[in-house]
Amino acid sequence: MLNRIKSVYLFINEKGTVSTQELVEEFGTTHRTIQRDLNVLTYNDLVCSPSRGFWTTTEKKVKIS
Repeated sequence: MLNRIKSVYLFINEKGTVSTQELVEEFGTTHRTIQRDLNVLTYNDLVCSPSRGFWTTTEKKVKIS
């Protein structure tokens, strides 16, 4: 699960702004699973939703190992 969440974050960071549907298609999961991952990232202030159904990364610095 953590690997997928990290991959979701990296994908959003690389693309800039992505839709929830793009994430579903890219990672081959359900909308609900992607929403759970986005909830974790939002809780940790790593992504935000500038408009409904779209996601982008925040300015928070992240050390990726």
